[in-house]
Amino acid sequence: MKVYIRTYGCQMNDRDSENIAAEFVERGWEVTEDETKADAVIVNTCSVREQAEIKAIGKLGNVIKWRKSQGANFLPVVGVTGCMAQNLGPKLVKILPDLDFIAGARKTHKVADIAIEYYNKRMAGVRKPELKKGEKRTPATSDALVDVSDDLTSHLYIKKHLEKTGAKQVCALVSIMQGCQMNCSYCIVPKVRGVQRSRPADDIVDEVKTLAERGVKEVTLLGQVVNAFGRENAQKEKTSEFVRLLQKINDVDGVERIRFTSPHPAFFRDDLIEAYGSLEKLCEYVHLPLQSGSDRVLKEMRRPYRAEQFLRIVEKLRARSGRMSISTDVIVGYPGETDEDFEETRRIFRASGFDMAFIFKYSPRAGTLSAERPDDIPEDVKEARNKILLRDLEKQSLAFNNALIGTTQQILVEARAKRGENMFMGRTRTHRKVVFKGDESLVGRLLDVKIKAATVSALDAQLGPDFEAERGAE
Repeated sequence: MKVYIRTYGCQMNDRDSENIAAEFVERGWEVTEDETKADAVIVNTCSVREQAEIKAIGKLGNVIKWRKSQGANFLPVVGVTGCMAQNLGPKLVKILPDLDFIAGARKTHKVADIAIEYYNKRMAGVRKPELKKGEKRTPATSDALVDVSDDLTSHLYIKKHLEKTGAKQVCALVSIMQGCQMNCSYCIVPKVRGVQRSRPADDIVDEVKTLAERGVKEVTLLGQVVNAFGRENAQKEKTSEFVRLLQKINDVDGVERIRFTSPHPAFFRDDLIEAYGSLEKLCEYVHLPLQSGSDRVLKEMRRPYRAEQFLRIVEKLRARSGRMSISTDVIVGYPGETDEDFEETRRIFRASGFDMAFIFKYSPRAGTLSAERPDDIPEDVKEARNKILLRDLEKQSLAFNNALIGTTQQILVEARAKRGENMFMGRTRTHRKVVFKGDESLVGRLLDVKIKAATVSALDAQLGPDFEAERGAE
Protein backbone atom coordinates (compact mmCIF):
# COMPACT_ATOMS: atom_id res chain seq x y z
CA MET A 1 0.00 0.00 0.00
CA LYS A 2 1.17 3.51 -0.84
CA VAL A 3 0.39 6.97 0.47
CA TYR A 4 0.86 10.29 -1.28
CA ILE A 5 1.11 13.40 0.93
CA ARG A 6 0.86 16.96 -0.42
CA THR A 7 1.79 19.79 1.93
CA TYR A 8 0.87 23.47 1.81
CA GLY A 9 2.08 26.14 4.21
CA CYS A 10 4.81 26.57 6.77
CA GLN A 11 7.58 24.44 8.23
CA MET A 12 5.21 23.32 10.98
CA ASN A 13 3.08 21.71 8.28
CA ASP A 14 6.18 20.17 6.69
CA ARG A 15 7.04 18.67 10.06
CA ASP A 16 3.49 17.39 10.61
CA SER A 17 3.52 15.78 7.16
CA GLU A 18 6.77 13.98 7.89
CA ASN A 19 5.26 12.68 11.11
CA ILE A 20 2.18 11.49 9.18
CA ALA A 21 4.43 9.76 6.63
CA ALA A 22 6.44 8.07 9.38
CA GLU A 23 3.19 6.81 10.94
CA PHE A 24 2.20 5.22 7.63
CA VAL A 25 5.64 3.62 7.17
CA GLU A 26 5.48 2.28 10.73
CA ARG A 27 2.26 0.51 9.73
CA GLY A 28 3.82 -1.11 6.66
CA TRP A 29 2.89 1.45 4.01
CA GLU A 30 5.18 3.11 1.47
CA VAL A 31 5.38 6.83 0.71
CA THR A 32 5.09 7.64 -3.01
CA GLU A 33 5.69 10.80 -5.03
CA ASP A 34 3.18 9.63 -7.67
CA GLU A 35 -0.38 10.36 -6.55
CA THR A 36 -1.82 8.18 -9.35
CA LYS A 37 -0.19 5.14 -7.72
CA ALA A 38 -1.42 5.94 -4.20
CA ASP A 39 -3.94 4.00 -2.13
CA ALA A 40 -4.39 7.06 0.08
CA VAL A 41 -3.96 10.74 -0.78
CA ILE A 42 -3.50 13.14 2.14
CA VAL A 43 -3.49 16.93 1.66
CA ASN A 44 -2.04 18.85 4.61
CA THR A 45 -3.33 22.39 4.41
CA CYS A 46 -2.63 25.98 5.43
CA SER A 47 -5.20 28.59 6.41
CA VAL A 48 -3.05 31.64 7.08
CA ARG A 49 -4.07 33.21 3.75
CA GLU A 50 -7.10 32.70 1.54
CA GLN A 51 -4.95 31.83 -1.46
CA ALA A 52 -3.48 28.84 0.42
CA GLU A 53 -7.00 27.51 1.03
CA ILE A 54 -7.96 28.02 -2.62
CA LYS A 55 -4.90 26.04 -3.77
CA ALA A 56 -5.60 23.17 -1.37
CA ILE A 57 -9.28 22.94 -2.32
CA GLY A 58 -8.30 22.96 -5.99
CA LYS A 59 -5.84 20.14 -5.41
CA LEU A 60 -8.41 18.05 -3.55
CA GLY A 61 -10.98 18.67 -6.26
CA ASN A 62 -8.55 17.49 -8.95
CA VAL A 63 -7.72 14.32 -7.00
CA ILE A 64 -11.41 13.48 -6.58
CA LYS A 65 -12.09 14.23 -10.26
CA TRP A 66 -9.25 11.90 -11.27
CA ARG A 67 -10.50 9.20 -8.89
CA LYS A 68 -13.95 9.33 -10.49
CA SER A 69 -12.47 9.11 -13.99
CA GLN A 70 -10.86 5.79 -13.09
CA GLY A 71 -14.21 4.16 -12.44
CA ALA A 72 -13.21 3.30 -8.87
CA ASN A 73 -15.19 5.74 -6.77
CA PHE A 74 -13.98 4.22 -3.51
CA LEU A 75 -10.19 4.27 -4.04
CA PRO A 76 -7.87 5.91 -3.24
CA VAL A 77 -8.90 7.18 0.17
CA VAL A 78 -8.77 10.99 0.08
CA GLY A 79 -8.32 12.93 3.30
CA VAL A 80 -7.54 16.49 4.30
CA THR A 81 -5.80 17.64 7.46
CA GLY A 82 -4.04 20.71 8.84
CA CYS A 83 -5.10 24.28 9.48
CA MET A 84 -7.68 24.66 6.69
CA ALA A 85 -9.32 21.41 7.79
CA GLN A 86 -9.50 22.79 11.35
CA ASN A 87 -10.76 26.18 10.19
CA LEU A 88 -13.46 25.05 7.76
CA GLY A 89 -14.38 21.69 9.28
CA PRO A 90 -17.88 20.59 8.15
CA LYS A 91 -17.96 23.44 5.60
CA LEU A 92 -15.46 21.42 3.55
CA VAL A 93 -18.01 18.65 3.15
CA LYS A 94 -20.31 21.15 1.44
CA ILE A 95 -17.49 22.13 -0.92
CA LEU A 96 -16.10 18.60 -1.45
CA PRO A 97 -18.71 16.01 -0.42
CA ASP A 98 -16.64 13.20 -1.96
CA LEU A 99 -13.94 13.58 0.69
CA ASP A 100 -13.42 10.56 2.93
CA PHE A 101 -12.25 12.38 6.04
CA ILE A 102 -11.36 15.75 7.50
CA ALA A 103 -8.91 15.78 10.42
CA GLY A 104 -8.07 19.10 12.06
CA ALA A 105 -4.65 20.54 12.81
CA ARG A 106 -4.75 18.97 16.28
CA LYS A 107 -5.45 15.52 14.85
CA THR A 108 -2.58 15.11 12.39
CA HIS A 109 -1.08 12.35 14.56
CA LYS A 110 -4.21 10.27 13.95
CA VAL A 111 -4.36 10.70 10.16
CA ALA A 112 -2.57 7.44 9.32
CA ASP A 113 -4.91 5.34 11.47
CA ILE A 114 -8.02 7.08 10.09
CA ALA A 115 -6.91 6.64 6.47
CA ILE A 116 -5.91 3.00 6.93
CA GLU A 117 -9.21 2.20 8.62
CA TYR A 118 -11.05 3.70 5.63
CA TYR A 119 -8.82 1.81 3.21
CA ASN A 120 -9.42 -1.51 4.97
CA LYS A 121 -13.19 -0.96 4.96
CA ARG A 122 -13.16 -0.14 1.26
CA MET A 123 -11.08 -3.23 0.49
CA ALA A 124 -13.63 -5.28 2.42
CA GLY A 125 -16.36 -3.89 0.16
CA VAL A 126 -17.76 -1.18 2.39
CA ARG A 127 -18.42 1.71 0.05
CA LYS A 128 -19.89 5.18 0.16
CA PRO A 129 -23.69 5.42 -0.05
CA GLU A 130 -24.81 4.42 -3.56
CA LEU A 131 -25.83 7.18 -5.96
CA LYS A 132 -28.47 7.06 -8.64
CA LYS A 133 -27.33 7.38 -12.23
CA GLY A 134 -26.33 10.98 -12.96
CA GLU A 135 -26.61 11.98 -9.29
CA LYS A 136 -23.79 13.92 -7.69
CA ARG A 137 -22.52 13.46 -4.19
CA THR A 138 -23.96 15.95 -1.68
CA PRO A 139 -23.34 16.58 2.01
CA ALA A 140 -26.47 14.54 2.73
CA THR A 141 -25.06 11.47 0.92
CA SER A 142 -21.48 11.95 2.16
CA ASP A 143 -20.09 9.64 4.81
CA ALA A 144 -17.02 11.82 5.40
CA LEU A 145 -15.59 11.69 8.90
CA VAL A 146 -15.09 15.18 10.34
CA ASP A 147 -12.90 15.45 13.43
CA VAL A 148 -11.87 18.96 14.40
CA SER A 149 -12.21 18.43 18.14
CA ASP A 150 -9.57 19.76 20.49
CA ASP A 151 -6.66 17.61 21.65
CA LEU A 152 -4.42 19.10 24.31
CA THR A 153 -1.97 16.18 23.97
CA SER A 154 -1.41 16.30 20.20
CA HIS A 155 1.97 18.06 20.58
CA LEU A 156 3.37 15.00 22.36
CA TYR A 157 3.05 12.82 19.25
CA ILE A 158 4.85 14.95 16.64
CA LYS A 159 8.25 13.31 17.11
CA LYS A 160 8.59 10.66 14.39
CA HIS A 161 10.89 11.07 11.41
CA LEU A 162 11.25 9.21 8.14
CA GLU A 163 14.51 7.34 7.84
CA LYS A 164 15.96 8.45 4.53
CA THR A 165 17.07 5.83 2.02
CA GLY A 166 19.57 6.56 -0.70
CA ALA A 167 20.30 10.17 0.28
CA LYS A 168 21.81 11.50 3.49
CA GLN A 169 19.55 13.52 5.75
CA VAL A 170 21.61 16.51 6.77
CA CYS A 171 18.96 18.82 8.27
CA ALA A 172 15.85 18.07 10.32
CA LEU A 173 12.89 19.97 11.71
CA VAL A 174 11.97 19.37 15.37
CA SER A 175 8.60 20.54 16.66
CA ILE A 176 8.99 21.60 20.29
CA MET A 177 5.50 22.97 20.89
CA GLN A 178 2.10 23.60 19.35
CA GLY A 179 -0.41 26.41 19.58
CA CYS A 180 -0.13 30.09 20.39
CA GLN A 181 -1.28 32.38 23.19
CA MET A 182 -0.69 35.76 21.50
CA ASN A 183 -3.99 36.36 19.65
CA CYS A 184 -2.68 38.89 17.15
CA SER A 185 -5.65 40.56 15.48
CA TYR A 186 -4.91 39.31 11.93
CA CYS A 187 -3.80 35.77 12.78
CA ILE A 188 -5.86 32.60 12.65
CA VAL A 189 -3.21 30.35 14.22
CA PRO A 190 -4.64 30.35 17.80
CA LYS A 191 -8.01 29.32 16.38
CA VAL A 192 -6.65 26.41 14.34
CA ARG A 193 -3.64 25.32 16.43
CA GLY A 194 -5.13 25.95 19.88
CA VAL A 195 -3.51 27.15 23.09
CA GLN A 196 0.23 26.86 23.58
CA ARG A 197 1.44 23.41 24.64
CA SER A 198 5.16 22.71 25.10
CA ARG A 199 6.74 19.29 24.89
CA PRO A 200 8.94 17.97 27.75
CA ALA A 201 12.51 19.16 27.20
CA ASP A 202 14.03 15.72 27.79
CA ASP A 203 11.73 14.23 25.15
CA ILE A 204 12.95 16.83 22.63
CA VAL A 205 16.60 16.19 23.49
CA ASP A 206 16.10 12.43 23.04
CA GLU A 207 14.59 13.10 19.60
CA VAL A 208 17.60 15.23 18.65
CA LYS A 209 20.00 12.53 19.86
CA THR A 210 18.23 9.95 17.66
CA LEU A 211 18.49 12.27 14.66
CA ALA A 212 22.19 12.83 15.35
CA GLU A 213 22.75 9.08 15.44
CA ARG A 214 21.21 8.91 11.96
CA GLY A 215 23.70 11.48 10.67
CA VAL A 216 21.68 14.70 10.97
CA LYS A 217 24.01 17.68 11.43
CA GLU A 218 21.55 20.56 11.76
CA VAL A 219 18.26 20.85 13.63
CA THR A 220 15.70 23.64 13.41
CA LEU A 221 13.41 23.96 16.42
CA LEU A 222 9.83 24.88 15.52
CA GLY A 223 7.09 26.65 17.40
CA GLN A 224 4.47 29.31 16.72
CA VAL A 225 6.19 31.40 19.41
CA VAL A 226 9.26 29.27 19.79
CA ASN A 227 11.05 31.43 22.36
CA ALA A 228 8.03 31.22 24.67
CA PHE A 229 8.71 27.48 25.02
CA GLY A 230 7.75 26.18 28.47
CA ARG A 231 6.34 29.52 29.55
CA GLU A 232 2.90 28.08 30.31
CA ASN A 233 4.43 25.65 32.82
CA ALA A 234 7.57 27.18 34.27
CA GLN A 235 8.15 29.75 36.98
CA LYS A 236 9.97 32.91 35.93
CA GLU A 237 13.70 32.35 36.28
CA LYS A 238 16.84 34.16 35.18
CA THR A 239 17.38 31.72 32.31
CA SER A 240 14.30 30.91 30.26
CA GLU A 241 13.12 27.38 29.52
CA PHE A 242 13.90 27.95 25.85
CA VAL A 243 17.52 28.94 26.46
CA ARG A 244 17.96 25.95 28.78
CA LEU A 245 16.65 23.73 25.97
CA LEU A 246 19.16 25.29 23.56
CA GLN A 247 21.94 24.59 26.06
CA LYS A 248 20.96 20.91 26.27
CA ILE A 249 20.82 20.51 22.50
CA ASN A 250 24.15 22.30 22.16
CA ASP A 251 25.65 19.45 24.20
CA VAL A 252 24.34 16.70 21.88
CA ASP A 253 27.21 14.94 20.11
CA GLY A 254 26.92 14.91 16.34
CA VAL A 255 24.75 18.00 16.03
CA GLU A 256 26.81 20.79 14.47
CA ARG A 257 24.23 23.54 14.02
CA ILE A 258 21.07 24.76 15.76
CA ARG A 259 18.42 27.09 14.34
CA PHE A 260 14.91 28.00 15.47
CA THR A 261 11.78 29.67 14.13
CA SER A 262 9.73 31.72 14.72
CA PRO A 263 10.45 33.78 17.84
CA HIS A 264 8.33 36.68 19.05
CA PRO A 265 9.94 40.04 19.92
CA ALA A 266 7.96 40.14 23.18
CA PHE A 267 9.88 37.10 24.49
CA PHE A 268 13.32 37.91 23.07
CA ARG A 269 15.09 38.34 26.39
CA ASP A 270 18.72 39.17 27.03
CA ASP A 271 19.51 35.56 27.98
CA LEU A 272 18.59 34.48 24.43
CA ILE A 273 20.72 37.25 22.93
CA GLU A 274 23.62 36.17 25.13
CA ALA A 275 23.23 32.59 23.85
CA TYR A 276 24.69 33.76 20.55
CA GLY A 277 28.40 33.33 21.06
CA SER A 278 28.17 31.30 24.28
CA LEU A 279 26.50 28.38 22.45
CA GLU A 280 28.88 27.57 19.62
CA LYS A 281 26.33 25.56 17.64
CA LEU A 282 23.65 28.26 17.62
CA CYS A 283 23.82 29.85 14.16
CA GLU A 284 23.99 33.60 13.69
CA TYR A 285 20.62 33.90 12.01
CA VAL A 286 17.29 35.09 13.43
CA HIS A 287 13.87 35.32 11.83
CA LEU A 288 12.26 38.10 13.86
CA PRO A 289 8.77 39.15 12.70
CA LEU A 290 8.28 42.93 12.69
CA GLN A 291 4.82 43.02 10.99
CA SER A 292 4.72 46.85 11.12
CA GLY A 293 7.01 49.72 12.05
CA SER A 294 4.13 51.95 13.12
CA ASP A 295 3.35 51.94 16.84
CA ARG A 296 -0.26 52.77 16.08
CA VAL A 297 -0.63 49.81 13.72
CA LEU A 298 1.25 47.49 16.09
CA LYS A 299 -1.25 48.37 18.79
CA GLU A 300 -4.13 47.68 16.40
CA MET A 301 -2.50 44.36 15.54
CA ARG A 302 -2.27 43.50 19.24
CA ARG A 303 1.50 43.12 18.99
CA PRO A 304 2.82 43.81 22.53
CA TYR A 305 5.97 45.76 21.60
CA ARG A 306 6.76 49.04 19.90
CA ALA A 307 9.07 49.87 17.01
CA GLU A 308 11.92 51.24 19.10
CA GLN A 309 11.80 48.18 21.38
CA PHE A 310 12.14 46.03 18.27
CA LEU A 311 15.12 48.08 17.10
CA ARG A 312 16.83 47.65 20.48
CA ILE A 313 16.62 43.86 20.12
CA VAL A 314 18.16 44.13 16.65
CA GLU A 315 20.94 46.38 17.95
CA LYS A 316 21.73 44.01 20.81
CA LEU A 317 21.86 41.04 18.42
CA ARG A 318 24.24 42.86 16.09
CA ALA A 319 26.38 43.98 19.02
CA ARG A 320 26.59 40.36 20.16
CA SER A 321 27.61 39.15 16.68
CA GLY A 322 28.70 41.48 13.90
CA ARG A 323 27.83 38.91 11.23
CA MET A 324 24.25 38.37 12.39
CA SER A 325 21.68 37.84 9.64
CA ILE A 326 18.14 38.94 10.47
CA SER A 327 15.01 38.23 8.42
CA THR A 328 11.46 39.29 9.11
CA ASP A 329 7.75 39.27 8.22
CA VAL A 330 5.92 42.46 7.28
CA ILE A 331 2.24 43.08 6.48
CA VAL A 332 1.39 46.09 4.29
CA GLY A 333 -2.10 47.49 3.86
CA TYR A 334 -3.45 46.59 7.29
CA PRO A 335 -6.86 48.25 7.85
CA GLY A 336 -6.40 51.96 8.48
CA GLU A 337 -2.67 51.99 7.55
CA THR A 338 -1.83 55.53 6.44
CA ASP A 339 1.03 56.72 4.27
CA GLU A 340 2.73 57.89 7.47
CA ASP A 341 2.32 54.44 9.05
CA PHE A 342 3.88 52.83 5.99
CA GLU A 343 6.83 55.26 6.02
CA GLU A 344 7.44 54.32 9.67
CA THR A 345 7.51 50.66 8.64
CA ARG A 346 9.96 51.48 5.88
CA ARG A 347 12.18 53.41 8.33
CA ILE A 348 12.35 50.51 10.79
CA PHE A 349 12.83 48.05 7.92
CA ARG A 350 15.90 49.91 6.70
CA ALA A 351 17.25 50.66 10.18
CA SER A 352 17.06 46.95 11.04
CA GLY A 353 19.04 46.03 7.92
CA PHE A 354 16.97 42.95 7.13
CA ASP A 355 18.66 40.84 4.47
CA MET A 356 15.73 38.44 4.00
CA ALA A 357 12.00 39.05 4.43
CA PHE A 358 8.52 37.79 3.70
CA ILE A 359 6.35 40.76 2.75
CA PHE A 360 2.59 40.22 2.53
CA LYS A 361 -0.34 42.29 1.39
CA TYR A 362 -3.01 42.19 4.08
CA SER A 363 -6.04 40.02 3.44
CA PRO A 364 -8.77 39.42 6.04
CA ARG A 365 -9.19 35.94 7.50
CA ALA A 366 -12.63 34.99 8.78
CA GLY A 367 -12.55 34.34 12.50
CA THR A 368 -9.91 36.98 13.29
CA LEU A 369 -10.46 40.33 14.99
CA SER A 370 -9.14 42.37 12.06
CA ALA A 371 -11.67 40.73 9.72
CA GLU A 372 -14.38 42.61 11.61
CA ARG A 373 -12.90 45.88 10.36
CA PRO A 374 -13.33 47.23 6.82
CA ASP A 375 -10.54 46.16 4.48
CA ASP A 376 -10.19 49.80 3.50
CA ILE A 377 -6.78 50.00 1.83
CA PRO A 378 -7.17 49.84 -1.98
CA GLU A 379 -5.45 46.91 -3.67
CA ASP A 380 -3.30 49.18 -5.83
CA VAL A 381 -2.00 50.94 -2.71
CA LYS A 382 -1.17 47.59 -1.08
CA GLU A 383 0.62 46.52 -4.24
CA ALA A 384 2.63 49.76 -4.43
CA ARG A 385 3.73 49.51 -0.79
CA ASN A 386 4.63 45.86 -1.29
CA LYS A 387 6.85 46.72 -4.27
CA ILE A 388 8.58 49.54 -2.40
CA LEU A 389 9.57 47.24 0.46
CA LEU A 390 10.67 44.54 -1.97
CA ARG A 391 12.99 47.05 -3.67
CA ASP A 392 14.41 48.06 -0.28
CA LEU A 393 14.90 44.39 0.57
CA GLU A 394 16.68 43.70 -2.72
CA LYS A 395 19.20 46.46 -2.00
CA GLN A 396 19.79 45.28 1.57
CA SER A 397 20.08 41.61 0.64
CA LEU A 398 22.48 42.30 -2.22
CA ALA A 399 24.62 44.52 0.01
CA PHE A 400 24.78 41.74 2.64
CA ASN A 401 25.78 39.15 0.05
CA ASN A 402 28.24 41.39 -1.78
CA ALA A 403 30.08 41.99 1.50
CA LEU A 404 30.88 38.26 1.57
CA ILE A 405 32.66 38.22 -1.81
CA GLY A 406 36.31 37.30 -1.30
CA THR A 407 35.74 35.93 2.19
CA THR A 408 35.99 32.34 3.38
CA GLN A 409 32.74 30.97 4.79
CA GLN A 410 31.92 27.72 6.54
CA ILE A 411 29.02 25.90 4.91
CA LEU A 412 27.11 22.73 5.68
CA VAL A 413 26.63 20.84 2.41
CA GLU A 414 22.97 19.79 2.17
CA ALA A 415 22.36 18.29 -1.27
CA ARG A 416 22.84 18.55 -5.00
CA ALA A 417 21.92 21.94 -6.43
CA LYS A 418 18.79 22.01 -8.56
CA ARG A 419 20.73 23.17 -11.61
CA GLY A 420 24.18 22.59 -13.04
CA GLU A 421 26.33 19.51 -13.58
CA ASN A 422 28.17 18.42 -10.42
CA MET A 423 26.84 21.47 -8.59
CA PHE A 424 26.03 21.22 -4.90
CA MET A 425 24.30 23.44 -2.36
CA GLY A 426 25.05 24.34 1.24
CA ARG A 427 24.34 27.15 3.65
CA THR A 428 26.45 29.47 5.73
CA ARG A 429 25.80 29.84 9.44
CA THR A 430 23.88 33.00 8.50
CA HIS A 431 21.56 30.89 6.30
CA ARG A 432 22.87 32.17 2.97
CA LYS A 433 22.52 29.67 0.13
CA VAL A 434 25.88 28.77 -1.44
CA VAL A 435 26.33 26.90 -4.74
CA PHE A 436 29.65 25.30 -5.71
CA LYS A 437 31.14 22.50 -7.81
CA GLY A 438 31.74 19.30 -5.89
CA ASP A 439 30.74 15.66 -5.56
CA GLU A 440 28.37 13.44 -3.57
CA SER A 441 30.96 12.65 -0.89
CA LEU A 442 30.69 16.23 0.39
CA VAL A 443 27.03 16.01 1.44
CA GLY A 444 26.76 16.32 5.21
CA ARG A 445 30.20 17.85 5.64
CA LEU A 446 31.19 21.21 7.06
CA LEU A 447 33.49 22.91 4.55
CA ASP A 448 35.29 26.19 4.15
CA VAL A 449 34.61 27.76 0.76
CA LYS A 450 35.68 31.01 -0.84
CA ILE A 451 32.87 33.26 -2.06
CA LYS A 452 33.46 34.33 -5.67
CA ALA A 453 30.21 36.06 -6.67
CA ALA A 454 26.82 37.01 -5.28
CA THR A 455 23.24 37.62 -6.33
CA VAL A 456 20.29 38.76 -4.24
CA SER A 457 19.39 35.17 -3.32
CA ALA A 458 22.59 33.10 -3.49
CA LEU A 459 26.37 32.97 -3.35
CA ASP A 460 28.73 31.26 -5.81
CA ALA A 461 31.80 29.67 -4.26
CA GLN A 462 34.71 27.33 -4.78
CA LEU A 463 36.35 24.86 -2.46
CA GLY A 464 39.39 26.13 -0.63
CA PRO A 465 42.89 25.03 -1.76
CA ASP A 466 43.47 23.00 1.40
CA PHE A 467 40.43 20.88 0.73
CA GLU A 468 41.23 20.50 -2.95
CA ALA A 469 44.67 19.21 -1.93
CA GLU A 470 43.00 16.78 0.48
CA ARG A 471 40.79 15.46 -2.33
CA GLY A 472 43.75 15.11 -4.64
CA ALA A 473 45.58 12.99 -2.07
CA GLU A 474 42.69 10.55 -1.73
